Amino acid sequence: MALVEWHLDNTDQAGVDINENAPENIGIELQSVRLYRLEQVRKEMANRDISALILSDPVNIRYTTGARNMQVFSARNTPSRYLIVTADKTILYEFTGCLHLANGLETIDEVRPAKTASFVAAGPHIVEQEKVWARETLSMITQLVGESKLKIGLERMNAGVAIELAALGVKVVDAQEPVEMARSIKSNEELKCVIASLQATERAVGILRENIRPGITENELWSIFHQQIIAQNGDYIETRLMNSGERTNPWFQESSHKIIGENELIGLDTDVVGCHGYYSDFSRTFHSGPDKPSQEQKTLYKTAYEQIQHNINILKPGMSFREYAEKAWNIPDEYHANRYYLSAHGCGMTGEYPYLYHHADFPDAGYDGIILPNMVVCVESYIGKKGGREGVKLEEQLLITEQGTELLSNYPFEEDLL
Repeated sequence: MALVEWHLDNTDQAGVDINENAPENIGIELQSVRLYRLEQVRKEMANRDISALILSDPVNIRYTTGARNMQVFSARNTPSRYLIVTADKTILYEFTGCLHLANGLETIDEVRPAKTASFVAAGPHIVEQEKVWARETLSMITQLVGESKLKIGLERMNAGVAIELAALGVKVVDAQEPVEMARSIKSNEELKCVIASLQATERAVGILRENIRPGITENELWSIFHQQIIAQNGDYIETRLMNSGERTNPWFQESSHKIIGENELIGLDTDVVGCHGYYSDFSRTFHSGPDKPSQEQKTLYKTAYEQIQHNINILKPGMSFREYAEKAWNIPDEYHANRYYLSAHGCGMTGEYPYLYHHADFPDAGYDGIILPNMVVCVESYIGKKGGREGVKLEEQLLITEQGTELLSNYPFEEDLL
């Protein structure tokens, strides 16, 4: 398939300079952040004897190199851009017309135009195109690492690509494990990016709260949050989890045209991919007024708050996932059916490893591991009776330290509901 590329000679640095000098970058050594992350990926590759990774998840490309480009589009259209990582070489295959976007990134040795192996691009020639893509990509990797005992990590690619690579004698493994393990431990400089993203999101939540009033629709209120996130150089909001009144129970009902009524609860899960690409993930529940919250609303809120505080207090470095599940807050029977699907989860550029399950769910869904210093973890709660009118969603984001935990999300709870 012929490649069309009209920016091969574009070496303009202006975009890189603007991004590097943005207000949210003050005090952060972004080069140090990028180099640490690439080193983390290579360390996890070496631990598993992986010769090369082919990454197509735009979040993982950004983690490994710092290169950002049409993140949502790229997640849906794979492989529209992809990254080859070996022990000493990185080659970014970038979307047509976009090769200049990676200029100035010390984590990328070479940028080439991507070949898209998708049905949309190749139509009835997709099988042939997948085979060509696999052969040419393998040829490049063997030039870099040799042909002996090739073990290639692959993620989110067409099934035909993986099948062809295996037919060519490659041992294909899942790239998710090394990358997730790399992402799970943050450097101190990386944590500055997390905090910058959280602080911006907290400002946006504050403005959203100021605009809560009976008569505004959920979508109108939600749009205010979006505007504030983008204005502060956030990327996007991954979900649209804001709801009110009877739509707060059960959870996971998306923002709608519903008009917020008087004296209703409004639940919010931020799920913001903010500045630097880092995830701001905390949840709050508000009250629309004009009257004080009811006793039932306060009971729901205080119960969710109790769950959050208990589980934060038991977290510590060196604790196994199983031990956490055993010591975690026991959800009362009347709220168990509508419980949030996780007790806690890792957090970085998205929700990530590890998942920490409720005690009741651990036998079927849980897996073991160790909670380590410099993991960032979000502790979750959803409290609402099955068939009940309303529910409360709360969540905190925190850092696992050498001694215990440090709270990273600092948006206040609602005194009237406590």
